Amino acid sequence: MANPILGTLIHAVGGVAASTCYVPFQKVKKWSWDSYWIVQASFAWFIFPFIIGFLTVPDLMSVFRDASTEVLFNATILGAIYGFGGMCFGFAIRHIGYSLTYTISIGISAILGTIVPLIMHGELLQKFNGPGGYTIFSGMGLALVGIIICGVAGYRKEKDLKNNNANGGEPLTFNMKKGLTLTLIAGVLSAVFGISLEVGAPVAEIAGEYGAGNFEGNANLILSTGGAFITNFIWFTIVGLKNNTLKEIVDIKGVGKKNYYLNLGMSILSGALWYGQFFFYGIGHVQMGAYKFASWVLHMSMLIFFSYIVGIVMKEWKQVTKRTNYTLIFALVVLVVSFIIMAYGSKLGTDITASH
Repeated sequence: MANPILGTLIHAVGGVAASTCYVPFQKVKKWSWDSYWIVQASFAWFIFPFIIGFLTVPDLMSVFRDASTEVLFNATILGAIYGFGGMCFGFAIRHIGYSLTYTISIGISAILGTIVPLIMHGELLQKFNGPGGYTIFSGMGLALVGIIICGVAGYRKEKDLKNNNANGGEPLTFNMKKGLTLTLIAGVLSAVFGISLEVGAPVAEIAGEYGAGNFEGNANLILSTGGAFITNFIWFTIVGLKNNTLKEIVDIKGVGKKNYYLNLGMSILSGALWYGQFFFYGIGHVQMGAYKFASWVLHMSMLIFFSYIVGIVMKEWKQVTKRTNYTLIFALVVLVVSFIIMAYGSKLGTDITASH
């Protein structure tokens, strides 16, 4: 039986994994971003999804054989489109930091990735008017408010950093124009990944019939991540050949044995954390019961919340004023309250449905 409270907690675990997945890059030495990215992408979007998929979904190949060719193709193509969003997201972090990148891109993704699938299936009004629907959508609205306040905190942070720089502080490394452009693209395309998972949902249902249970989402996840991998592998192979950086991946002597294995380990860890977010997303999604549609916005809100925690730990907010810090704290409180409201609404709707 579904348990939305448990589902919310599992989504939180996924949020922690997602918000920390690019942190290991801080330890990578003598490797270009291109080399790091192609290795982590290979593990995040190809190796881990297939290995875990085969381990958790009984007779996985039969699941794919039973699925509609159209569903398989469409879910993979949408995943490939998202692949460009993943690239933009990674580059945006380098320009405007973790907090702002997660806030803007994931905020856009949270809304589009939830609303668009409901509109596609003609279920928006039905879900809104159903048991617990008002409560869930109220929580979603509050989450949006929290996301906006996070954005305000981010812009205040940028202003504080500029003031510090004017007063002889460390040079400002922000590139808001370039970072914002990349982040907006990443946000829209991140929502496409959620739509890809929704399009591939029939594959997950077949996996459930084969006995996958809570792990049924690992079947359609392979399609979405597989598409993303194809895009990134082609792009970064070409870039690596053009910039002559592809050889770093096999040049142990040039990088140094210690650095090479550290880089490889950190890249694999990044891939594991990225994959982990959607491994737990799939399990949490199943637990949301009749209100699975709320999973995406809940998961994305968790991402934003924990990305700010990561930003604080990494001292991204070290040189800001008390006013900016108070704005950040208020935003995080709003997000936490929104999680509780959405989880309660999902449980309310599930309990009412079960009683009938």
